[in-house]
Amino acid sequence: MRATFFVLVHQPGSGYNAPLVVPKGFLNYEIGANQGRVMQTSTRRQLIRKGMMVAESKMFQEDKIWSRYSNDKVDIGETLARVTRTLHKTLPLDNALSALSIGSSNEPQFRLLETAFRSGLYLLDIEQEALQVVRERILRQRTNHVYTIAGDFREILSDSHSSQQFVSSALGGSRMELVTLHHSLYYCEANRWLSLFSNLLRHVLFERGAIHAVLMAPDNSEFGTTGWLYEHFASRFFGHHNEQDLQVLGGQIRAAEEAADCQVLMKQSRIHFSADDFEKFMAVVWMILLYPSVHPYSEEQRREITTFMMDEFWAKQRPLWQLQDHLVIYRGIPFPGLI
Repeated sequence: MRATFFVLVHQPGSGYNAPLVVPKGFLNYEIGANQGRVMQTSTRRQLIRKGMMVAESKMFQEDKIWSRYSNDKVDIGETLARVTRTLHKTLPLDNALSALSIGSSNEPQFRLLETAFRSGLYLLDIEQEALQVVRERILRQRTNHVYTIAGDFREILSDSHSSQQFVSSALGGSRMELVTLHHSLYYCEANRWLSLFSNLLRHVLFERGAIHAVLMAPDNSEFGTTGWLYEHFASRFFGHHNEQDLQVLGGQIRAAEEAADCQVLMKQSRIHFSADDFEKFMAVVWMILLYPSVHPYSEEQRREITTFMMDEFWAKQRPLWQLQDHLVIYRGIPFPGLI
């Protein structure tokens, strides 16, 4: 039986690399344990250059690629649906619900949240470009119960006074049945989390409601996971170690006075990401490495990272995996909530 492999040939002006099937032996290539993509030297250099340039993409653009080529949003959506189902069971059927999405970006879960929270869906983010995408959608689809709020949640929820002002001015004085923090806590120091969640429980969350947070697990023991990738480069170039652990936060919240009447639930899932376009692949890598908002890797460091990802992942057709923690806090729910 004839074996085949893929040679990636750059198509000028197209921005893509088209796979051509070539008979075994055409380039004296042996297929075995190291099977993967084989590229001409010039194509490899071009891809590495593009992989470095895509680092300047906007965060919401990187997240859009991650959403399309991973099962992250499916994973989040499934848990979010369970949380919403729990809320619907405990609240009167004729009650219109409200939700706040913190660090919403362009809100990949827009369809689910918009339809379930008709009393008001508030999207809070610091990135104006992401909010503009949502504003255009609000006008086009006439979803007048959806509101965008430009601001830094780390400052808005930093203390009781700021949190109360936010509720009265931005949320119309109403508390929320649901608050979500989907991949937004990366941009807030872990030592500020407990205070932030305390303010949410005291001032933002309704007496019967839920908070749903999602974050990459800090486990870096497995090569090929986003936890390993982040630790490998952040510790090497900045001496930084990931101490952001949602499970630790869950334990702290269980012991907090504000959560005395709360259910605090945790689970972990495994997310798969792969893309057949190296630029898209690297756009997600830069998002995982928190460049440039947290870690401003130099040009030489970005070149080294891009080359490493080319040689060790993309050329070998290795996917990235993410261990992902979910934290759900229910308040005022008289039965075991779903997660």
